[in-house]
Amino acid sequence: MSRTLQTVTSAVRILEAFDADRTEWGLSELAAALDLSTSTLHEQLATLAATGLLHKSGRGRYRLGWRLLKLSSALYSSLPWYGPAHDAMNALARGTRRLAFVAVLDQAADSRSGPQVLCIARSVQGREGEAVEGETRFELPARDTASGRLLFALHGLPLPLPDWPAQAAEIRASGLAVTRDEWSPGTSSLAVPVRGEGGEVLCALGLSLPSHRLNEREMLERRLRAAAAEVGWELGHRPAGSRLARSSAGSTTHS
Repeated sequence: MSRTLQTVTSAVRILEAFDADRTEWGLSELAAALDLSTSTLHEQLATLAATGLLHKSGRGRYRLGWRLLKLSSALYSSLPWYGPAHDAMNALARGTRRLAFVAVLDQAADSRSGPQVLCIARSVQGREGEAVEGETRFELPARDTASGRLLFALHGLPLPLPDWPAQAAEIRASGLAVTRDEWSPGTSSLAVPVRGEGGEVLCALGLSLPSHRLNEREMLERRLRAAAAEVGWELGHRPAGSRLARSSAGSTTHS
């Protein structure tokens, strides 16, 4: 590994240590978590703080810096589908009172780990009931989540499941993936694709819920498909029978 790549990789590891569960780190505890010497880490933290990617909040503690907001805003602005998908996610959360999410497949991930499923947005607006697994996770286990199985199936990627070829074919045919108690006992999920012009799969739109509420599956699936169809229509996706599909999607979404 070149020195430049090693430096960048180390910086990424540091930034990824910050998440919704851990928004602030001290030098010693972060060094222990990353298995780095405090002297090495101190130099890297000082560099990241100088660039604005981290902020030193006093007494040797650090949190993410404001400059990351500029980078994230630029990223989302480069994705014309993100706004409509995000709006649909929030509407789903309010309408179903379940955790709704948008996930993408990152095929540019490190080749050693392979493609990754990333949850880039989630909403619990109006949610009722208990929490579910993964409410703050950014990287999702592809094998054990509906969004992971959906995106891997639609992109023709393998998963370490004994019946994966048959399951992937079923997901492609139905345009729906469902998991129950796969990631964690008591947590289930559903996901459908959001497609753009020409049928390109842009992201997965899904819902996560307690497994005992899967008796709501028919309603949840209907709302998911309607929301994805509405977003797809806005983005130029015109499937067979699209007029009827859009009419149905509109009436369901606004019911």
